[in-house]
Amino acid sequence: MKYSLAGQETKRLKFRLLNIEDFDDWVNLFKGKNVAKFLGMDPKLSEKELCDIWFNKTFQRYKKETGVMNALIDKKTNLLIGQCGLLIQSVQNIERLEIGYSILPKYWGNGYATEAAMKCKNYAFANKLADSLISMVHIENIGSEKVALKNGMTWEQKIDSYEGSPMNIFRIDWKDKDKDRDK
Repeated sequence: MKYSLAGQETKRLKFRLLNIEDFDDWVNLFKGKNVAKFLGMDPKLSEKELCDIWFNKTFQRYKKETGVMNALIDKKTNLLIGQCGLLIQSVQNIERLEIGYSILPKYWGNGYATEAAMKCKNYAFANKLADSLISMVHIENIGSEKVALKNGMTWEQKIDSYEGSPMNIFRIDWKDKDKDRDK
């Protein structure tokens, strides 16, 4: 799979493909405040229904090779703590490569999303997968906005509706690839 980081590592994380055995852990993502809303999903659905939609979409992406959300495994505990990956998104009818990230709520605020997103940025540019990368962030999701900024991205534009949600698009070009604000 062209966009998979399976087998890659950071200081604290291992990347691997998501598998069906991760479902019971991943359902906890949807217990986080506003997570369904921020992901453009119906917050009226149950946590299990939301997780079903997530898994179906993820496995369809694997099958169609339209991007990979990798499972993030904590090296010390060997537990699933989140997902991060490279996804093909159609933004205003233009296909773009996105760095997407979601961390289980009990691990929020520990820098895992930033660490994983930086790895995805570096991997995408090192393997010449795109000349620029984006992260699409719900306009109210300040935590994810901070991750995009720490990953060296700058605000590009606001889209009033992407899959029904208002999104800010953050972007980094290859020429700015070494730029990050995590230091």
